[in-house]
Amino acid sequence: MSSDFREALLDYVLKKSRPGNATSVINAIDEYGWTQVAVMNIGDTKGKILDAALQSRQPKTVLELGTFLGYSSLRMASQLPEDTLIVTIDVDPASIATARRIHEHAGVTNRIQIVLNPTYQSIPYLSKKFHIDSFDFIFIDHDKADYLSDLKLLEDVGLIKPGTMIVADNIIFPGAPDYVNYIRNNPHYTSTFHESTLEYDNNVRDGVEVSIRQ
Repeated sequence: MSSDFREALLDYVLKKSRPGNATSVINAIDEYGWTQVAVMNIGDTKGKILDAALQSRQPKTVLELGTFLGYSSLRMASQLPEDTLIVTIDVDPASIATARRIHEHAGVTNRIQIVLNPTYQSIPYLSKKFHIDSFDFIFIDHDKADYLSDLKLLEDVGLIKPGTMIVADNIIFPGAPDYVNYIRNNPHYTSTFHESTLEYDNNVRDGVEVSIRQ
């Protein structure tokens, strides 16, 4: 993705949204996605599935794999109390720089902890770094090829415990078939597929998988 795209989105958000108002910033990003260039975040349609999952779980600790430009972490922060720990990981410094600017404009910088590193390097150290035993809620929306390996790594290091809710985006398009096969056939999880459409495109079928560790 070009830096011009990030700059264009950021410029649009800064002009179209109110400083310190997370909902206004979220709405501006969605407007950009629908009217300018489709953005690779969960979007407003599937975002309602994420919102409902958060409200049902009311997590105190949240992990996101795939910060991108900060939309979903901002969306989660807007749904949760200020004392909720939200950790998001991404490998791309340019995307993180944009996410930080968006979070700053929305007034949530102090509520979202961004980790710049590959997920496979970061996950083993999260417990010590953030002084937690496990995460109540995990949102997966990064490289689809890494969904399953990172889920297993989270299991291996003990960051998934009974009651942890895991929400995975883009299950149909572009798809994560090995992840779906694993989590739907694993007796340690109950899993529900929520059909929807691709972000900012009503013509492409997609969906979100919501799973709970038993």
